[in-house]
Amino acid sequence: MRAIIPVAGAGKNLRPHTYTQPKSLIPVAGKPILGFIIDQLLEVGIDDFTFIIGYLGDKIKEYVEKEYPKIKSTYVVQNSREGLGHAISLTKKSIPVDSEVLIILGDTIIDTDIKKFVDAPTSVIGVKRATDPRMFGVAEMDEKDNILKVVEKPTIPKSNMAIVGIYKIKEFGELLAVLEKNVKTGYKTTQEYTLTDGLQGLIEKGIHVKGLKVENWYDCGQKDVLMQINALLLKRNRPKLPENLPHFENTIIVEPVYIGKNTVIKNSIIGPNVSIGENTQISNSIVHDSIIGSFSKIREIVMYNSIIGSDSALKGSEQKLNLGDNTELDLS
Repeated sequence: MRAIIPVAGAGKNLRPHTYTQPKSLIPVAGKPILGFIIDQLLEVGIDDFTFIIGYLGDKIKEYVEKEYPKIKSTYVVQNSREGLGHAISLTKKSIPVDSEVLIILGDTIIDTDIKKFVDAPTSVIGVKRATDPRMFGVAEMDEKDNILKVVEKPTIPKSNMAIVGIYKIKEFGELLAVLEKNVKTGYKTTQEYTLTDGLQGLIEKGIHVKGLKVENWYDCGQKDVLMQINALLLKRNRPKLPENLPHFENTIIVEPVYIGKNTVIKNSIIGPNVSIGENTQISNSIVHDSIIGSFSKIREIVMYNSIIGSDSALKGSEQKLNLGDNTELDLS
């Protein structure tokens, strides 16, 4: 089985961070979002990946080739962002049409057993009950979880089962044919070519598609969700502090935290739920529930629920912040 991971989005909701970094490479619990996704798929035996890249795509390729040199990886470029359906249609030349594929969005962490998708005897779509499904694709299902219809962002949903961004497709060639037809004829339902419309085309052809309920999913395109998944993964994985981590002078560490290599901390309280990148310096500060990038300098501040990009400098008082890479801010 092959994995398709679309990572071409610009991540507008996470600016300023995504001006310099693809959103799938923003770290949570000490690892980029994309790294968690690749690790999940490797655990179930998938090692053949197609990445659909676009905005800052060279950084995606650099990360994958450096951190996962043994996987089979191909890259498809989506120069114009015309929707997920358009993105998947571009993979025709790199993936045989008789392949079974697992599609998982590159900015989404799925909290479920991925093996259930891999082992499913039919095509399946990941779903979860949503309080307000109007912002998602929606699946209408019968009592046996057979999908009868899928609709992208309906104004008046007839179901509260949201499509969560993971799809196992057995009839990949059939899906490509529907998507290519939609692109050729200009068929759009939400100003773009959606994968949901392609899946609906499969259903209308009589292809059996089931819904597979997931425990949780996290769309990491929002700051609040990033903070939530950072805390969840830190608590679940309980990363061990490196054995060679130096003594932090006059500092209290409240786990769970992740601290990168060569980080220096003095006269501070760190944690809980804090991720700190490599080569960062923190002094005379209190930091909790935050993500701090590498090569940053933080001093004389009380900070919470904040994301600080790499190569940033920060000095000041209590603040709630969303600070991008290569930024210097003095709040003293």
